[in-house]
Amino acid sequence: MTFDPDGLIQATHAIRSGDLAKRRGRVGDLIGLIIEATGIEAEIGELCMVGNGRREQPVPTEVVGFRSGRTLLMPLGELGGIGPGTPVVPTGSPFRVEVGEALRGRVIDGLGRPLDGRGPIQADQWRSTTASPPDAFTRPRITERVGLGVRALDTLVPCGRGQRLGIFAGSGVGKSSLLGMVARSTTAQVNVIGLVGERGREVREFIERDLGDALDHSVVVVATSDQPALVRIRAAFTATAIAEYFRDQGNDVMLMMDSVTRFAMAQREVGLAIGEPPATRGYTPSVFALLPRLLERAGTSPKGSITGLYTVLVDGDDMNEPIADAVRSILDGHIVLTRSLAHSGHYPAIDILQSVSRLVGEIVTPEVQAAGQQVRAVLAAYRDKEDLISIGAYQRGSDPLVDVAIDQRPTINAFLRQRVDDPTIAGDADHRLLDIGGTLGVETHVPPPPADEPASPDVQSMSPAGGPSAIPSLSLA
Repeated sequence: MTFDPDGLIQATHAIRSGDLAKRRGRVGDLIGLIIEATGIEAEIGELCMVGNGRREQPVPTEVVGFRSGRTLLMPLGELGGIGPGTPVVPTGSPFRVEVGEALRGRVIDGLGRPLDGRGPIQADQWRSTTASPPDAFTRPRITERVGLGVRALDTLVPCGRGQRLGIFAGSGVGKSSLLGMVARSTTAQVNVIGLVGERGREVREFIERDLGDALDHSVVVVATSDQPALVRIRAAFTATAIAEYFRDQGNDVMLMMDSVTRFAMAQREVGLAIGEPPATRGYTPSVFALLPRLLERAGTSPKGSITGLYTVLVDGDDMNEPIADAVRSILDGHIVLTRSLAHSGHYPAIDILQSVSRLVGEIVTPEVQAAGQQVRAVLAAYRDKEDLISIGAYQRGSDPLVDVAIDQRPTINAFLRQRVDDPTIAGDADHRLLDIGGTLGVETHVPPPPADEPASPDVQSMSPAGGPSAIPSLSLA
């Protein structure tokens, strides 16, 4: 018999850290979503089982706070069968999920349980859903573009391998369809898709219509809007933990989450239930503390990468509402979908002028970047004079850039529009953009204004003396 010093060390650590006596507590109060328990010693985030198991299975709960010597728990399931005096048993560990290669092609709930009726999942290991992001100094720089299969994104708002982009849009503008396009066409090796707070009707619709055959190399985590708030929060962390597992196996992972807003709303429910004061628009301080803990876990690492696409459901199409503003400050770029483009039949409804990738200079060639700037300049010139053009008040020749925008607008729109079943390769999209840029003949470099130039020039100073004006004369004399 050989002596194993490592095994002895592990056994010693397990004995020292384990509870040799099983502690039990009791339910004291149950108000709304909060269970107040007495007689237990547990930490924040620890999993506790509530119930005696006689008539119904014990309900898993999570420690979310403490008040007046009592432990505050929130359920990860239904509260049926819980009453005063019901036993509470701490498990001594945080919530964990099973991860492994067998997860590919499966649909699970926010707690890691299979939903697709294909039986249990043969997992390789258990993994905590809470983890620290990779150390900042161990993250490799992002220098390679990941293909998304969407022309407008691959060329004008490119995404690097390990970058995090937000998709900002109101309801019904095409976020799910865009995610489905990316999932089917991306060059990433594994897709992990988190549907947080989705309508129950849309889950199967997304999987069968939008995701399609891409399910074979995807993992879908679902927590519908009727689930308890903690389950919706756990679904976001479960999807991230699964993505981290595949990343640690050396894969390039595409993590897509729909939506961060519903994740924030679930945390707001928890915060208000335990007595946190509401802050901006009713969101509690813990919401803004939890967002970076979720979003910073995506990115590059020495072993692999997690490219993150996070949708943000903006309230009333207000791109500056609190959650949108907080998420935009954390991520590495943002894609804006507008209702006006969607109503005009322009899909995907990406507003190029409002969308930005902070790594565009690192992951595309200078020629593609210059062509993209030309297209942006032409689109901006057209938008600036759009009202005059629509009422027929614009006079051709008064602004050469606007003339080019009017002539080339059909070509640019044809490039930006794309059917959901028509994926493109990033290289082909680059060539098409370069062809468009070659026909524009626009100089995109604008020198900075002189230091003594007034901040708000008058209207006459905006046109050269004696030159034509874009606004025709009213002929009132």
